[in-house]
Amino acid sequence: RTITEEIETMETVSLKALSRAIETRDGAALGGFYADDAVLLIIDQLNPPNQPREIRGNAEVAAYFDDVCGRAMTHAVQNGVENGDRMAFTQVCRYPDGKGVYCSATIELAGGKIARQVMVQAWDE
Repeated sequence: RTITEEIETMETVSLKALSRAIETRDGAALGGFYADDAVLLIIDQLNPPNQPREIRGNAEVAAYFDDVCGRAMTHAVQNGVENGDRMAFTQVCRYPDGKGVYCSATIELAGGKIARQVMVQAWDE
């Protein structure tokens, strides 16, 4: 079964399934985890805490992850925890030239889907 088929039969998002989609760069599967009215907030060098990048709605979140998953880089999910309707994890990414990205994410679930995610990320210049 594909990740997408597994997602369709899941009652709620699991950290294991989310990690697998991230690490295999499966943008379609990632998009399937988000609620129709999901909100993704990104805090980084370009988007400070008082003005985070805000991506709203499943279609926009899915488009964001399609772009990220389309890049030539590796992704490793680490330090993941889940408790009821909350998840958190760190993610280490590496481009072929050796430059890295580090991300810390917190997630809130509603109705088994990701309703809100906050990502704090930093990257090598």
